[in-house]
Amino acid sequence: MKNKKVYIAGHKGMVGSAIHRRMKSEGYENIITRNLDELDLIKQDEVEKFFEAEKPEWVIVAAAKVGGILANNTYRAQFIYENLMIESNIIHSAYENGVEKLLFLGSSCIYPKLAPQPLKEEYLLTAPLEYTNEPYAIAKIAGIKLCESYYKQYGSNFFSVMPTNLYGPNDNFDLKTSHVLPALINKIHTAKINSQGDVEVWGTGKPKREFLYVDDLADAIFYLMNNVDAKDLYEQNLTHINIGTGVDLSIAELADVIKTVIGYEGSIVYDSTKPDGTPRKLMDVSRLNDLGWKHKTSLKEGIEKAYKWFLENKANKNN
Repeated sequence: MKNKKVYIAGHKGMVGSAIHRRMKSEGYENIITRNLDELDLIKQDEVEKFFEAEKPEWVIVAAAKVGGILANNTYRAQFIYENLMIESNIIHSAYENGVEKLLFLGSSCIYPKLAPQPLKEEYLLTAPLEYTNEPYAIAKIAGIKLCESYYKQYGSNFFSVMPTNLYGPNDNFDLKTSHVLPALINKIHTAKINSQGDVEVWGTGKPKREFLYVDDLADAIFYLMNNVDAKDLYEQNLTHINIGTGVDLSIAELADVIKTVIGYEGSIVYDSTKPDGTPRKLMDVSRLNDLGWKHKTSLKEGIEKAYKWFLENKANKNN
């Protein structure tokens, strides 16, 4: 098994790099990676030539055009076009070249804006999406449906997973473009070293969010690649599997955990004139648990690891 030829698309990102670390730690040496200047996944001919030359046996699709709410809403055409091209090129070339197994990573925005909580896999396509990231969400849904359709027409062992909010090494800590957890780490760290008396956070602090340490996601993907096949999902009328902790907390509670980890003694001030966003986004992970996998890293432990990485790689650089 460990001599499998594995192609990780998007190996430089937070998710792809975590998967790469996990595969290497398990003794997988035959891992294929390509930087953007070596392989442009948006260009069909380049992807076709790559697959014909390399003939990977396993493919993990962690490559995507990503960004926050502002980027999603501003570059709507780029987000739908580039993501459709990346996944279409990879999935079709994987089929054409007889790939044994392919795993495609979705995004939590695939679910309807007002879906019931916790989010079950079957809520996909049951109501309208959040408008600001609709192009990205539609592209990700298309990727999920591509995998399902290639299984149903050709029997391809291709399936999808849907991770919750992720954090960890190689995260984006830029205050203008990052998500809430890395942004809070950066803000509270800066407040501590500058002896600021308080830190301002947008919104009321009441919305609840779920967070999964990225190495736990990599562990889940490794487990699924070794223990689950496409038929295990599709024969249960599932299109994908949620990956998360099944536990959430408020933004105010999250800020308190980060304060404790960093050792900041100031106050958190909430600006209730700023938007809160969706009140809650919690994953139902019962199906993943039934398949035999549960997360291992507690939130406090994960934040300690993420903060250590931030200190070693980002704290003294321009963010």
